[in-house]
Amino acid sequence: MLSDTSDRRPGGLRRAPQGGARRPGAGFWLVGTVLVLLMLSSAVPSALYVLYQQQWQLSSGTVTVVFALYAVTVLLGLLVFGSLSDTLGRRPVLTAGLVLAIVSMLLFAGARGLAWLLAARAVQGLAVGLATGAMGAALLELAPRTRPALGAQVNSAGPTVGIGLGGLGAGALVQYAPAPTVLSYLLLVGAFAGCLVGVARMRESAPGAGGRLRVAPHRIRVPAEVRGRFAVLVLTVVAVWSVGGFYLSLGPHLALSLLKSTDYLVGGATVALLAGAATGAQLLLGRVAPLRTAVVGLLLLLAGLALVLLSLGLSSAALFLVATAVLGSGWGAAFLGSFRALSALADPARRGELTAAVYVFAYLAMSVPAVLAGLLTNIHGLHRTSVGFMAGVAVVCAAALLATVRLGARGGPAPAQGGTP
Repeated sequence: MLSDTSDRRPGGLRRAPQGGARRPGAGFWLVGTVLVLLMLSSAVPSALYVLYQQQWQLSSGTVTVVFALYAVTVLLGLLVFGSLSDTLGRRPVLTAGLVLAIVSMLLFAGARGLAWLLAARAVQGLAVGLATGAMGAALLELAPRTRPALGAQVNSAGPTVGIGLGGLGAGALVQYAPAPTVLSYLLLVGAFAGCLVGVARMRESAPGAGGRLRVAPHRIRVPAEVRGRFAVLVLTVVAVWSVGGFYLSLGPHLALSLLKSTDYLVGGATVALLAGAATGAQLLLGRVAPLRTAVVGLLLLLAGLALVLLSLGLSSAALFLVATAVLGSGWGAAFLGSFRALSALADPARRGELTAAVYVFAYLAMSVPAVLAGLLTNIHGLHRTSVGFMAGVAVVCAAALLATVRLGARGGPAPAQGGTP
């Protein structure tokens, strides 16, 4: 929340001073709630994909295309609107994102076929892409002065909490509630509407808020002086979200196959197990140095991938669940460590743009490999494709681990002036 001594701007908004004065308040937790809800809503269709496949006779390749359309439109939103909140303000951008999220939920609730599903996913992706840069920057700006790292923690834990709750909640509704493909989305409409009221009342936190609205495609830029460190750290982001994309698109199907189950809650619970383990690791490692956290996460990712490969080789459902938990722990720790290190590179005046750049790589890693895996599943089957995918991600993890260790040996990322440590 902004200090009462900050400069006033027209329209009642306040501008944060260059020193970045902050005090804790409801605005921080409101933005964190919006982040969790947006990620939760993105995971709900994943838990319903098996049901959609049965109702509309969709192939695994088609399912991953639907999933990828979401990621592509998130990227579009990031590329077009990624730095918009740096000039227009966090509050108006979040408001627009929430309105689009409500529209997407209504489209999902009324879906009657593949075309509806594609339209709903596209609008949802645009909503998340529009809001991502604003949410990430606002959490860093509104974090309590006594806990400056809390903004980066919520930024990294929010997606895993949301994905876990979305997978588990949607899976339970599919199995036990009436009209799950409608009820899930109507509940989210109500939640987003409540957040919309709160965002309309929150104070502005962007230092440059109040500028003119100018929307045009532009290149997400990373300052030249930090590009080398950014490239090393973002490699971990790529490894993490490649795993996330696979689990969100094909994970429930793989779990049902290994467990030989027809209980839809199993598919959602698999996603929830991955995300829940990730959140637990982030809470445990929240006060550990960023690069050390990233290294621990990458080691856990490698261990989890090895266990997944072993479980597929043995066709062991129990081992697959253990592997998913280990993999989730690595996912959470690696993303937390890399995001905290990346946030230290951010110039406060361009924080939204750098945050958007991180998520561009995250959503590319989440979508492209998942689509390839889905298409290969139609040719080679789910089991063989999963083995090849996990082996490929393990190579990326090993490269990220080596690069991160070398970066730490050179002293780690140097924070930008005024950046978040």
